Amino acid sequence: MLTATLRNRCIAARRAFRRPGYHSYADVGLEGDYISPYQLSCGSPTGPVLISYNWLDAPTAKLHHETLARLGYLPQMVFNRVLDLALALAGRTRDAIYLTHAFHLLPAQRSATVPVADVEASFEAITRHEIAGRPVVALGRVATAACARFGIPHRAVAHPSARGLPVRTKATQIAEALGA
Repeated sequence: MLTATLRNRCIAARRAFRRPGYHSYADVGLEGDYISPYQLSCGSPTGPVLISYNWLDAPTAKLHHETLARLGYLPQMVFNRVLDLALALAGRTRDAIYLTHAFHLLPAQRSATVPVADVEASFEAITRHEIAGRPVVALGRVATAACARFGIPHRAVAHPSARGLPVRTKATQIAEALGA
């Protein structure tokens, strides 16, 4: 369980985490009392933890500021359409899960690759503490590699935005992992 004290420590660690060339939530006007804006809708302190690669890129966050400040996510994105279908298949709602990231900063451009060393630094400083003994579903290769590197037991599934796989296939994988 993610206690209030641990949550506050993780928020402080996320706010302190910096890497050259990346933007923080504060930089894009989306600083808040969360570790990830996703936790406005997916912030269960007791539910299973889903770990994605990262949240968004800085230009997209700035462009969709109003929606992100309200919901913490963009409903029209493939990632979120897959997640919503997975939750429906699993009989769950967003408030029953906890979604976070392997990397807690925003790249300067869309689909930018984050070096492994930066992902691992973020995971070490923040993500590994958020898990708090709960079941983990690693969404995609980057999250799976980070969990393996830090010895975090997890179920690995395709990333919801992965190209080449049908939406239903990705959603089914996530739903099955949530049911395990």
